[in-house]
Amino acid sequence: MSSLRTALLQSSGRPGDVAYNLKALERAAADAAASGAGLLVTSEMYLTGYAIGADVHRLAEPADGESADEVARIAAEHGIAVAYAYPERDGAVVHNAVQLIGPDGTRLANYRKTHLFGCFEQEWFTPGDQPVVQAELNGVRIGLLICYDVEFPENVRAHALAGTDFLVVPTAQMHPYQFVAESVIPVRAFESQLYIAYVNRTGPEGEFEFVGLSTLAGPDGVVRARAGRGEEVVYGDVDPGFLAASRTANTYLADRRPELYGSLS
Repeated sequence: MSSLRTALLQSSGRPGDVAYNLKALERAAADAAASGAGLLVTSEMYLTGYAIGADVHRLAEPADGESADEVARIAAEHGIAVAYAYPERDGAVVHNAVQLIGPDGTRLANYRKTHLFGCFEQEWFTPGDQPVVQAELNGVRIGLLICYDVEFPENVRAHALAGTDFLVVPTAQMHPYQFVAESVIPVRAFESQLYIAYVNRTGPEGEFEFVGLSTLAGPDGVVRARAGRGEEVVYGDVDPGFLAASRTANTYLADRRPELYGSLS
């Protein structure tokens, strides 16, 4: 089984300008496809911007809305899967969401952030309640989380136990928490034996300073790709053969004793 080359689009786009961000996404998709990537992943709230206050609700769209249709067109035209993050409107509520679109334009999975970080998110979003959302892409089982979600080891372990091979995590990681990208993500990948793509925003936005450092880490805890602090696209490979060998050599999951962990819940 061939590797899934993945492009990490480290960008904050232009906050509040959905049309601009979709055009930038198409340019990135074209470049990524030309570089042999099968998947492009954006940062958290890429479609609209993150620190946009009440515009979160004004710009929110349903999972099958106009922007979803445009991303589907981009994916199909360039033959590349796209995981894009956006505010999802569902009736009267808005979720912080990420949707995975297949390379033929099919909507494969939609995840709503379950753990909201800080007063800003708690004011504008409703948390999701489905912890594990997955889809198959090129023989790789992809799982979806968003930013703060991945900092809870229970979330990542739940994905590992459900068979996730590659955890895709759009993020809006801000100063002074850059150690999450530098240290926590490789450890999460190692302890739960999967690949993780952690794709961040960058630069100042509202009251926040996003730190970049987008990372793709493997099940051996080794970083395959890491961005700097500015806008860029970095690439890394998800190798199913290496993952299988790593899971054979590292027996964390097999050696668990769930009967001892009841107090965790």
